Amino acid sequence: MPRAWVFGDDLDTDQMVPGRYAPFMVGQDTFQNYAFCDARPGFAKDVRPGDILIGGENFGCGSSREYAVAALKKLGVGGIVAKNFARIFFRNCINLGIPVVESADAVSLAKDGDDVTLDLGAAVLRTPRGNATIRPLAPFAQEILSAGGVVRYLAAHGDFPSVE
Repeated sequence: MPRAWVFGDDLDTDQMVPGRYAPFMVGQDTFQNYAFCDARPGFAKDVRPGDILIGGENFGCGSSREYAVAALKKLGVGGIVAKNFARIFFRNCINLGIPVVESADAVSLAKDGDDVTLDLGAAVLRTPRGNATIRPLAPFAQEILSAGGVVRYLAAHGDFPSVE
């Protein structure tokens, strides 16, 4: 079962993957190993595929580093739930195929390490302390996520060359 990783307000992309560990600095095969290396040492080693990040206000603020989202994708993060998001970060998540939804109460209901379930269809995050209501994604964003990201979506709709 996916576990919760709870963060506070104003979590910026520099905390997710510091610039000194950008893919062009350390390589496309290893940059994800530095996710949260300063803010949460051990995260990259301990996160499991499907785990859910939960945060407060302004999640993903700061620079618009797409590689911060790419690192989370490579590590298998199953979704992100926060009170609200920086718009570019939000769009980068959708584009790379990571479910990203808003919830006013998720951060108060989930604790680090809790077993949680993100149910996009029912619009809830299930936690041991109750269900947090999530704001449903727009239908177009849901289509992109279902396709596995914007590149796969465009390839499936004949608007982009195949990615296989």
